[in-house]
Amino acid sequence: MEKTVDISENNEHITIRLVCNTLEKITEGKKELIAPNGVKIKLVEANSSLKIPKLIESFVLTKFSDDADWIKGRAGMRYRDLIPNRLGGRFIASHINIPVGGIVPDYVHYHKIRFQIIYCYKGWAKLVYEDQGEPFVFKAGDCVLQPPQIRHRVLESSDNLEVIEIACPAEHETLADNKMSLPNNIFNPKRIFNGQKFIHYESSKEIWEKSYLDGFECKRTGIGEAANGLAGVRIIRPASENETNFYQHDAEFVFFFILNGKVSLIQENGSKEHINAGDALVIPTFMKFAFSDFSDDLEILEVTLPDKFNVKSGMRK
Repeated sequence: MEKTVDISENNEHITIRLVCNTLEKITEGKKELIAPNGVKIKLVEANSSLKIPKLIESFVLTKFSDDADWIKGRAGMRYRDLIPNRLGGRFIASHINIPVGGIVPDYVHYHKIRFQIIYCYKGWAKLVYEDQGEPFVFKAGDCVLQPPQIRHRVLESSDNLEVIEIACPAEHETLADNKMSLPNNIFNPKRIFNGQKFIHYESSKEIWEKSYLDGFECKRTGIGEAANGLAGVRIIRPASENETNFYQHDAEFVFFFILNGKVSLIQENGSKEHINAGDALVIPTFMKFAFSDFSDDLEILEVTLPDKFNVKSGMRK
């Protein structure tokens, strides 16, 4: 029996996933066991296929507050849920925090996913990835595309590190690799992992260009190309005087996280939401929306699936 253990923890229980390639021989039909101390043990097939739940679209607005619910997760990290309804289990977005920096008790691991990015919101972390060379410092404003099943590890972090992590599907396996040490002896930055290539976007190396949103400009991260068009990640900010121009899209997923400043979101029915740094939005297909009343220091993280999609605009309020 080959086994890999993944431990995930929240305020209520600990779950151990035991992954093996002889599941039917040892489980006697059971796929979940409970230890005397309450720990759940889930038995998972080693070569199970990735299941992508059907998308259930909805408008999502998650506000940040000082008393936001943070849940303790892997390696002592704190997690804040940015898409509580998971859009039917299709997507998860997390605001992750490490309050006290230093060495992170992480291990070499990988994820069975369709898509995953991490954006460094505040602070820094030292990361290392399979076939990508020596560990590097992941700074505020940087972003990485983690291709499916690439091995990686968080080595250390600053105090009050904050990152935004987005993945599809919402529930996916995180598995330890006890056989690999990182950095490994292979340097192959062009390697393709399940159709995608690792990329470390450094914000200081990119220039601003026109966005599809009137009055805004954007930085393109290169993730669209690295993900083979599956997804796109951009940083957007105001570039000219405020305009109230409505838009609608036909994308699978459009997500905004307010990095800095403030803005108002206007819907077609005239309702207005005031949005500030730390707030997150999901805009469903064909919903008409506009940004208005934005501050000069506004910056927004935009994540879309796919990278390129159709946008209708010109419907002025």
